[in-house]
Amino acid sequence: MTTSRRRKAAALLLASSLAGGWAAAQGLEDPHLPVVPRTPAERTRIETIQAPTQDFSRAEAFEAMQGGAATVRARENADAFSLSSANMPFAREMDFKLGNALFRKTWVAAPSSTRASDGLGPLYNARGCQDCHLKDGRGHPPESPEDSAVSMFLRLSIPGGPTPMEIQEWLATSPDPTYGHQLQDFAASGLAAEGRMEISYEEIPVTLADGTVVSLRKPTYALGDPGYGPPHAELQLSPRVAPQMIGLGLLEAIPAADILALADPEDADGDGISGRASIVPSLEFGGEFGKPMLGRFGHKAGIATVREQSASAFSGDMGLSTPLFPDPWGECTEAQSACRAAPHGQEPEVREGLEVDGPSLDLVTFYARNLAVPQRRKVEDPQVLRGKEIFYGLNCTGCHNPKFVTHRLKDQPEQSFQLIWPHTDLLLHDMGEGLADDRPEGRASGREWRTAPLWGIGLTQQVSGHSYFLHDGRARNLLEAILWHGGEAQTQRDAVVALPTPDREALIAFLESL
Repeated sequence: MTTSRRRKAAALLLASSLAGGWAAAQGLEDPHLPVVPRTPAERTRIETIQAPTQDFSRAEAFEAMQGGAATVRARENADAFSLSSANMPFAREMDFKLGNALFRKTWVAAPSSTRASDGLGPLYNARGCQDCHLKDGRGHPPESPEDSAVSMFLRLSIPGGPTPMEIQEWLATSPDPTYGHQLQDFAASGLAAEGRMEISYEEIPVTLADGTVVSLRKPTYALGDPGYGPPHAELQLSPRVAPQMIGLGLLEAIPAADILALADPEDADGDGISGRASIVPSLEFGGEFGKPMLGRFGHKAGIATVREQSASAFSGDMGLSTPLFPDPWGECTEAQSACRAAPHGQEPEVREGLEVDGPSLDLVTFYARNLAVPQRRKVEDPQVLRGKEIFYGLNCTGCHNPKFVTHRLKDQPEQSFQLIWPHTDLLLHDMGEGLADDRPEGRASGREWRTAPLWGIGLTQQVSGHSYFLHDGRARNLLEAILWHGGEAQTQRDAVVALPTPDREALIAFLESL
């Protein structure tokens, strides 16, 4: 183990031994989870289990079970990401199926005879959750100007705005005065869509040490056909593809203290990798500038909980009101008066007067928490083991932290006290100018991104029908994704360029086994 890894491992063990005391002191404990404190004996076990391995001759105990006891056998078809947690009690299976039905539901604009399904928009990006997360998998950029961009959209903002006083290093932005937080490219009858996302690509060749030439496509984005006049002169835009849905409840159940222990904002250990926590105001606990919480979800870790992530998608992507986002017009701004005045699907006499009421949001949240992580394949394959050794040796684990143990939870047996292998630290990292979107989000600068979990990445082609990666799908395979790494990961990227062909192929084989 390298010196830097020993130091970070020691920091993680210290955080575990303190039982989250530092996180509690910072007000970042996990109030949405029914947590049972760890006992001294449990903390000792966790310290041993979470220590990085030094033996690459064989797979580690339980390494194939990426999602702990919630792991499911990997199917060989497109349904590999659509199974419920393997350890789910039988009594809760109906909740999962009802949540699945709501996730797959196609919404329609109001007024409609199907009052339980109306309220879409009036401006929107998709008519249902599964339009973006087809088969609960990863979205992709359009293949051509004529192709639908339904699983991808543009985030919008302008510089300046209010700042949550409790959160240091907040980079203030505001929504575009006309177009809001994201571009909606569909509209209900009688209204104009906000516009369309325009993408152009430039091919950039990269020559590897063995002479292999890899072409990277560099995208440029623009807002085309603006339907409500020109956007703000200082408009900042950033593309987003829909992420895969597996393992969200397990990521939510990782103790905040264990994630914070991996942060090294000043690079005190000198390994070139820092990592900063995304701290966000939680809408679930105190409103817009309410309780600060650790951000975990989204490409810049801008949302703290699965429930808030689900509600945000209902509002921003489909224009549907929920208890957390009660406006029936979704993303329509004050400048879009016709949109705000359009019919909506709220019914004051039923469903709490909301298009997606509390019980419905809870069912979708339960479904999202319990989409199971598939079991790893080929964990004992010699090439995969060699690839794992390279992955560790290059300190790719400095961001893609292999394993955690989740909280012990009173009412969530599926996520309770599981050894999981997500290969992420859920922290923000500077990924260099090549991946920069130049758009801040909360504490994340225009060069920072949350470390993406790697579990299930080898099944992307099987589930989603493509192999596009990174926040905007620019990488057409795993090697391209690695070659786009810069900033804190520049050393690792350059080391991969220099690898002998067999070692590079072993590294890719390891990633494909996840």
